[in-house]
Amino acid sequence: MTTGPLAGIRVIDLTNMYSGPICASILGDQGADVIKIEAASGDPMRLTAPLKNGMSGPFCMLNRNKRSVVLDIRTDAGRELLLRLVDEADLLLENFRPGVLDRLQVGYEVMRKRNPKLIFASINGVGATGPYANRRVYDAVIQAVSGIADLATDAHGEPGMVNTLIVDKLTSMTTAQSITAALYARSVSGVGQRLEVSMLDSALFFLWPDSMSPHTMLDEDVAEAPMLNMASMLRKTADGYVAVMPVKATEWEGCFTALGLGHMATDERFKDIPSRRANAEALNAMLNAAYAERTSEVLCKQLEAHDVPFARINSRAEAVVDPQVVAMGALPEVDHPQAGKLRQPRPPGQFEATPSQLHRPAPVLGQHTAEVLAELGCQPEEIARLVKQNVVNSDALDTNAEPA
Repeated sequence: MTTGPLAGIRVIDLTNMYSGPICASILGDQGADVIKIEAASGDPMRLTAPLKNGMSGPFCMLNRNKRSVVLDIRTDAGRELLLRLVDEADLLLENFRPGVLDRLQVGYEVMRKRNPKLIFASINGVGATGPYANRRVYDAVIQAVSGIADLATDAHGEPGMVNTLIVDKLTSMTTAQSITAALYARSVSGVGQRLEVSMLDSALFFLWPDSMSPHTMLDEDVAEAPMLNMASMLRKTADGYVAVMPVKATEWEGCFTALGLGHMATDERFKDIPSRRANAEALNAMLNAAYAERTSEVLCKQLEAHDVPFARINSRAEAVVDPQVVAMGALPEVDHPQAGKLRQPRPPGQFEATPSQLHRPAPVLGQHTAEVLAELGCQPEEIARLVKQNVVNSDALDTNAEPA
C-alpha cells in the first residue's frame, strides 16, 4: 500500500521520452497508481545507455512507481480498453503532438463524455496554435526559441546550450504542480477539466524575473537594470574552483575579510552594489588574485568562518558522495530485479503525514498487462483474443497475477 499524498489517485500515462514520464513518476512517488501505456516497441528511453538486462539507467529513474501495460491504441479493441481504463481514472497524461489523440478518436471530448471527472493533461512543445505547432520539438529546440541558448552565450559571443535537458525537467515539474491544482479544483467542483502545459511556456516562465528582467518593464522612463552575471561567482583557486555568492552587505564584508582584503569593504569603489557594478573589472581582478593564492580547503574554512555563501565545485562523481548529500540521505540505493543496484534521488518533497516513497521499481515492458486487464474484469477468452490480435502483449495470458 502506498502512503503518499496522492494515494488513491489513478493515472493513465500515455507519455514517453522525458517530460511526461518524469511528471508521472513524480505523481507515482507521491502515491498515485500510475499505469504506463506502451506500444509493443516500448518507450524509446528503454534503449538508452547504460543498459542491463533490457533496462536502461534513465528509464529506471523516469518510470519508477509505475505499472506497464502494452496496448495498441491504434486498434478498435485497444482504444476500447483505453477508454475502459479512463472510466476508472482520475487523470490521463499525454505528450503526443496536438491532434493525434483526436485522430485516434480518444481525444479529450470523447474521454470527457466517458468520465466527466477526468483531468486530461497534455504536454506539448509550443502549444496547439502558431507557426511551430506541428513541428517536432525536443529540449534543444525550446532552449533555442526561448532565449536560454542566448543566455548561455560564452565569452566569445557564441550561443550555447545548458548541458542538461533543463526544459523537459522544468516542464515535468510545472505539469505535476498544475495537475495537483486541477485535482484540488475537482475536489471543490466535482468535475474535471483539460490542462495544457507547453515546454515553451514553461521555459519562458522559468527565465523570468532574473534572466529576462531587461524585457519586463516596457515604459521608456524605466531605468535599465544590469543582468546578473552568474559566471562571476565561480572562482579559480590555487588547486580547484569554488562558487561564492555574496549578496548582502555583511556577506560582501565577510568575503573581503576571508580573502585578506578587509580594506575593500570601506573602499568607495566597492562599498555598495552600484559602486561594485561600476568598478566590476577592478573588483574581479583583485578578487581573482586573492582566490588564486589560496587552496580550496583554506578558502572554504575562511568563507564558512565569515558566514559567506559558498561551496567547493564538485565533479558529478564528487556530488554523489558530498557530505551534505550523504547526511540528507538524498540518493538512496535500491535493488532492481533486472537492472541490479541503482542509485536514485529520493522524492524532493518530504511529507510528514503522507510520506512519498520508492515503492515500485521501473517495470519491464508489459509487466503488468495481465494484472491491469484482470482489474478491468477481462476474462481469459477475451485476453486470448486480444493477444492473438496483437492488441496486448502475450504475457497478458498469465491471468493468475494478483492485483497490486
